[in-house]
Amino acid sequence: MSASGWLQLAIYLIVLLLLVKPLGLYMAAVFDGTSAATRCFAPIERALYRLCRVDPAASMSWQQYALSMLAFNALGALALYALQRWQAQLPWNPQQMSALTADSAFNTAVSFVTNTNWQGYGGESTMSYLTQMLGLSVQNFLSAATGIAVLVALIRGFTRRQSQHIGNFWVDVTRSTLYLLLPLSLLLAVVLAGQGVVQSFKPYQSVALVNPIMVDEPVIDAAGLPVMDAQGHAQTHAVRVDTQTIPAGPAASQVAIKQLGTNGGGFFNANSAHPFENPTPLSNFLELLAILLIPAALCYSFGRMVGDTRQGWALLAAMLVLWVPLLGLTAWAEGRGNPAYPAAIAQDSSSLQSGGNMEGKETRFGVASSALWAAATTAASNGSVNAMHDSFTPIGGLIPMWLIQLGEVIFGGVGAGLYGMLVFAIIAVFIAGLMVGRTPEYLGKKLESFEMKMASLVILIPPFFSLVGTAIAVSVVAGRAAIANPGAHGFSEILYAFSSASNNNGSAFAGLSANTPFYNTLLGIVMWVSRYWLIVPVLAIAGSLAAKKHVPAGAGTLPTHTPLFVLLLAATVLIVGALAFFPALALGPIVEELQFRAH
Repeated sequence: MSASGWLQLAIYLIVLLLLVKPLGLYMAAVFDGTSAATRCFAPIERALYRLCRVDPAASMSWQQYALSMLAFNALGALALYALQRWQAQLPWNPQQMSALTADSAFNTAVSFVTNTNWQGYGGESTMSYLTQMLGLSVQNFLSAATGIAVLVALIRGFTRRQSQHIGNFWVDVTRSTLYLLLPLSLLLAVVLAGQGVVQSFKPYQSVALVNPIMVDEPVIDAAGLPVMDAQGHAQTHAVRVDTQTIPAGPAASQVAIKQLGTNGGGFFNANSAHPFENPTPLSNFLELLAILLIPAALCYSFGRMVGDTRQGWALLAAMLVLWVPLLGLTAWAEGRGNPAYPAAIAQDSSSLQSGGNMEGKETRFGVASSALWAAATTAASNGSVNAMHDSFTPIGGLIPMWLIQLGEVIFGGVGAGLYGMLVFAIIAVFIAGLMVGRTPEYLGKKLESFEMKMASLVILIPPFFSLVGTAIAVSVVAGRAAIANPGAHGFSEILYAFSSASNNNGSAFAGLSANTPFYNTLLGIVMWVSRYWLIVPVLAIAGSLAAKKHVPAGAGTLPTHTPLFVLLLAATVLIVGALAFFPALALGPIVEELQFRAH
């Protein structure tokens, strides 16, 4: 990769880190109730509570908090499911989109409520404007707000003393949406629209092609089935195409929150590679920045809220220690090109592809921006893409997949990534305590068997469902029938899909025809269980910690803001990820890399 490519990566990191403290300060003030914004818009907030009959002063136990969260998300899933099933009869459907099938509607409803945004459909050919706005965009806000609310509840677990309460779920969701997600999304949407991201309610436009083309279409009989020739092949006939349909819609407003809320997905099927969704280098940079902005800034918010900003910087440092080398490896792998290309094309094994591996990438973004997006979207539980991960080199594709499999705690989803990293911090402190023979303590709270049991659930559930789902899919005909590429690459496509679903990422390796009843149902179940079987143990940890006394730091207390702890935390994340997924990765991208090098 060129020097300018590496410079792009450096500039991105610098800008991201410069924004961490100011946004982190603002978010801490919002959740502490001391921000000027909370005072300015307090009448709106109070009106919302009156409308919903919520008492903002009522604090909840962790069980009440969890039940409120589960009920809220379940109702959201039912509403989104119904909207998809009835969209043909509802307004704002200028293209007359038909209703989705039951399995696709189930998968999509679960996907957007869980902040996964896995899409088995093409947005511009499936969803009406009403479904995109009232259904998908609304859940982009609420699923992100749910993750932030759970993180805030966990932070209160560390700060409260002998309390049975961890806050009010309705207040936390309202403030996350009203004071953080809405204003940032409005600002970003306006800027993106100015860059050319489409924001329209007009019907799709049909325009004449400058150069008409001829395409082969299958011959269909009266029953709608393809007509076969004597050899059993589908018959085709040439058709002249002289017009093209240009999709439109309210995309800018959805793109803004999908990136800021680490939701991902795409208004258009081509996602952030589509020129109507990501038209310019500036829009590309801003959307990339939005992906990691809130997760990174929440680290500083955490330090501020627990009264020691060094703790937040330590967590952010651990994320960077893990992410920066993996980003560099992805960029290097894509920059050197496909190892099979020289032997197949140039007949010279010493040469490399000029400009790197550009298959599946937009020429206006190039290798550097594509590699950066892949590493950012999979480190966060975002899932949007501006290049086809299926076309990455084996190593270039392995890194994004492994970033997902690490639990998406390296930045991760808004709120979800940091509470996942805090769980790993609890485990790292526990391991250190065992090594020196002391009861482990973190931020003044003793960590005992209950916290460790809940933490074990949090780190084991995603790998379990990733691997079990993959095993089921490769073992049954319905799972194997969807594979476009046989062998190691086909296995990688399935492993990536279930890793993405179980870690609420939503990106795909592509090449897998996943919009089938089998995959829609199984992936939907994996997304639902993996999201809430993590959240409930995290809230249980919050409740347990809140009930404990504060223990002053002593001579034997492990400092959790030092470089030593940063390395211990990073090593814990790496070891868990390697132990869980290395055998599966060896069957997919690792063996594929070895096969390529054998050419």
